[in-house]
Amino acid sequence: MGILQELLKDIPIPQMMRVRQRFDKEQIDDLTKALNEKLHQEKITSLVKPGMSIAVAVGSRGVDRIVEITAATVAFLKELGADPFIVPSMGSHGGATAEGQTDVLRHLGVTEESTGAPIRSTMEVVKLGELENGLPVYVDKYASKADGLVVINRIKPHTAFRGPVESGMMKMISIGLGKQKGAEACHQMGFKYMAENVPAMAKIIMNERRFLFGVATVENAFDKAAIVDVMTKQDIIDHEKELQVKAKEMLPKLFFDQLDVLVIDEIGKNISGDGMDPNITGRFPTPYATGGPDVNKMVVLDLTHETEGNANGVGTADFTTQRLVDQMDCEATYANGLTSTVCAPTKIATTLANDQEAIKAAIKTCNILDFTKVKMVRIKNTLEIGEIEVSEALHDYVKNHPQLEVLTEPAEWTFDKDGNLTK
Repeated sequence: MGILQELLKDIPIPQMMRVRQRFDKEQIDDLTKALNEKLHQEKITSLVKPGMSIAVAVGSRGVDRIVEITAATVAFLKELGADPFIVPSMGSHGGATAEGQTDVLRHLGVTEESTGAPIRSTMEVVKLGELENGLPVYVDKYASKADGLVVINRIKPHTAFRGPVESGMMKMISIGLGKQKGAEACHQMGFKYMAENVPAMAKIIMNERRFLFGVATVENAFDKAAIVDVMTKQDIIDHEKELQVKAKEMLPKLFFDQLDVLVIDEIGKNISGDGMDPNITGRFPTPYATGGPDVNKMVVLDLTHETEGNANGVGTADFTTQRLVDQMDCEATYANGLTSTVCAPTKIATTLANDQEAIKAAIKTCNILDFTKVKMVRIKNTLEIGEIEVSEALHDYVKNHPQLEVLTEPAEWTFDKDGNLTK
């Protein structure tokens, strides 16, 4: 037995009970119908002319029913006689290569066959101008040459800054369509100024190229589209901030103000740009965003298959496992930090041999006198928090909370012979 095992051998792991978190489940069932109603407004149809080559920008996040939304938008443009094609709009994601970004779209189900439009992927960009502060503004080469530009994205709170406009239409235009060079430029001065630079860059792109419209969704706490809107350039400038407010109101959360330990089974870029959503965990990569619970120690156990080794976010945890580190693609992970200029999330957290040791280490260091009374929550990932596990010490709190419901009796954790969780 090594020194670490000796230090951790007597640390108790509490029994956990399954708990349901209640959120508003309102969503759009027939999304294609709802979207078509918005697309066929005169203010939108009048923008599209027969024969126009139109770039449809699609990003890398797990937007609800992204294939359905993209296919419906493509069909609408074709109906009006246009010639749409898809451009990956994801900054430096996909390893900052044209092939990698096409692969990301394919993993999301976005292909020529599923959407009815070819995909034209490049990392080449065209410089359109500069902000007053000197930052250059770039746009995808294929999008720049198109007769019209359409953007599809979800509107939601950002994970590293706060402002009237955060993640959504303007960020997709300025950073997503800017590819690696545009993302790098927008991040150059740090997240302290992102709330100013994102809309400023987006406005230049919309003014310098023929921007037609954006398809925006807002998702409920279960990541299902609850709102869909189609916005002209002026709509985006005037009203994106209103959808941002609604997105924050619908944001899922953990209904706990303070936790001793938070255990997260998996992180990944398909879950959040930060691997795990800081709005859920309360652990933000910069001082320019706040919210969520006060968590003393946090553990991340594994990577999602879809993240393909990108472990961005592991550095915001306190402990992780050797299993996660062994899967880590350092180049893909570090590219995030070099592009965003925020390198804390790409560091490797204190690494233990297995799940059991990582969890025990978090309990040992969470600064409480009686480890048997640890206030602990376990989640699969930050996208799936409708049902969670909580320790016995939180039973009375859960029982008296109007949005929490105990589903099971407390039970022991189950580990395999290697010390990793079996479920």
